[in-house]
Amino acid sequence: MARTPLTVLVTGASTGLGLALAQRLLRDTPHQLVLTAREASLPRFAEAGVVESERVTLVPLDVTRPVERKAAVAAAERRFGHVDGLVNNAGVAYRSVLEHVTEGDFLDQMDVNYVGPVALTRLVLPGMRARRRGRIINLSSVGGMMAMPTMAIYSASKFALEGATEALYYEVRPWGIGVSLIQPGFVHSESFEHTRFTAGSQRSSGDHGEAYHAHYEYMTPFIARLMHAARATPDSIARKIVRTMERRRPPLRVPVTIDAWWFGWVRRFMPRPLYHWLLYRSLPGIARWGEPKALPSTTETPPEKPAITVDTRSLPRP
Repeated sequence: MARTPLTVLVTGASTGLGLALAQRLLRDTPHQLVLTAREASLPRFAEAGVVESERVTLVPLDVTRPVERKAAVAAAERRFGHVDGLVNNAGVAYRSVLEHVTEGDFLDQMDVNYVGPVALTRLVLPGMRARRRGRIINLSSVGGMMAMPTMAIYSASKFALEGATEALYYEVRPWGIGVSLIQPGFVHSESFEHTRFTAGSQRSSGDHGEAYHAHYEYMTPFIARLMHAARATPDSIARKIVRTMERRRPPLRVPVTIDAWWFGWVRRFMPRPLYHWLLYRSLPGIARWGEPKALPSTTETPPEKPAITVDTRSLPRP
């Protein structure tokens, strides 16, 4: 199937890994591209030198909106006749302990990372089955393999996506449709700076007396250091996505960074109690997590208690 021209729809293609993938597809393949982003983000394509052409159409798409999902697939079919490949790249990450998550935060996280990709997949599958070929590429994460503190609902969304994708892998294989999960770990990019905080996690991050403050105080810079030290880049991951898409029989799970391979190996072969103990002991500053709140210090002299006086004239005489 390699180098057979495909019509590929990519979500979240105006920045980060999505943009790197769009540029690599344009430069190294003959594929026709339907590149999508939220309406407000469309100008970023021109800034990056990506413009509409015979091979490229740019389409506004907020993956959380059913009307826009249907419109994007319809636009692709009008322009190129069909959709052969879908790359569900658009995503968002919330940094928050579970106690600081509201229902709105949780639903937003799930809508972008799970509901949207699954809904888009359902829209393109009938055409793929009719042509008996297609590629579904879902962007997962190490967070879909293991959970990290302060990233509870992010991991929940990726775990859900992994489960649905694994079932889909078996369901559509009889029609020659390849389904793959791309699993990046830490990537040398600025994407971690776009991580969202909930109202509760934002408040706790700035309050040294708050119960979960140490969780954020240590985890946030820890993740930033790992991102900066990582050797993988959006372009190196984009290259592996293209390679996966063009394989005759693409695998279900594709770890694309060294740490993703390592965590996958450890999770598979290490006894589970030892695995959890090791990861817990490796958390940054774990000795300070859960410490009692510090009492506010003060140098003021406490006010003297008023003296108690007794009027002896009212006491009974012996």
